Amino acid sequence: MKINKKIIKELSDYLDEFNLTELEYTEKDTKIKVSKNLVSINNQNAPDTNVINSSSENSKIQNNKKPNKEITSPIIGTAYHAPEPGAKKFVEVGKKIKKGDTVMIVEAMKTMNHVPSIFDGVVKEILVTDGQPVEFGQALIILE
Repeated sequence: MKINKKIIKELSDYLDEFNLTELEYTEKDTKIKVSKNLVSINNQNAPDTNVINSSSENSKIQNNKKPNKEITSPIIGTAYHAPEPGAKKFVEVGKKIKKGDTVMIVEAMKTMNHVPSIFDGVVKEILVTDGQPVEFGQALIILE
């Protein structure tokens, strides 16, 4: 069997393009699975926690006195900031929200799943763009 490096390269590019950690491709009797690892480092000597998640382009360092609250995706799908195209967004950076408020919609298999906030807080950062594919557990929004 001859390995088609072009397909592997394309699949690797899709991992970065769609912010995925794993992808599988099957054609006839050939099955190719590509994945990338996330690295997490915790510095337990300091009172604050330094976390580095490295996945190609996405590198983020957190070192805060107050811990931030993350709202994560409950499912794999496509994230939307508003209930429909052109409508007002559910949240904006700086907006105060309460526990239970819808912060985003994640569409999976033609079903629109509202993502509620599990905390009270102020939106510090929106981590995904409108229409971006997201994975289960992927951080969507950071609250202060």
